[in-house]
Amino acid sequence: MSSVIIRDIQPGDNALIAKIIKGVLDDFGVPKTRSAYADKSLNNMYEAYNIPNAHYYVAELNGVVLGGGGIAQLENYSGNVCELQKMYLSPQARGKGVGSLLLKACLEKAKSFGYEQCYLETMPDMKIAQKIYLKYGFNYIENAMGDTGHYVCPVWMIKDL
Repeated sequence: MSSVIIRDIQPGDNALIAKIIKGVLDDFGVPKTRSAYADKSLNNMYEAYNIPNAHYYVAELNGVVLGGGGIAQLENYSGNVCELQKMYLSPQARGKGVGSLLLKACLEKAKSFGYEQCYLETMPDMKIAQKIYLKYGFNYIENAMGDTGHYVCPVWMIKDL
């Protein structure tokens, strides 16, 4: 998918990104509470990431938004650690390298902000995503870090930047 564009989120992307994220969470049977589905920021992603040391990218192909991913300071944690957040792709974008493009952009942005580590939380059934995370140097850890409010996500990973 060489013509995929990874770009900064714009205000007009909010509704479509929220729809993609909710669709993926529904596809994987993720509960609507205590997960990203319940995040206040979900319907206002542009505004939520328009803060210092946070960024959200959108993947687009021929004007069609395929998904997105972002980074921000890990909530309720005192270390210099960011969290990979809300990285979801529509079904038609999966398995085509779009996730790798988004992840690479997020990790580069995290480094540019001076973060020392990148943390993420995911679901056990999201095996393909975990495979990509492992390929990019993430490792499984035993416990959650910070307090993201995503208590239904029992898989935690971290990467040194």
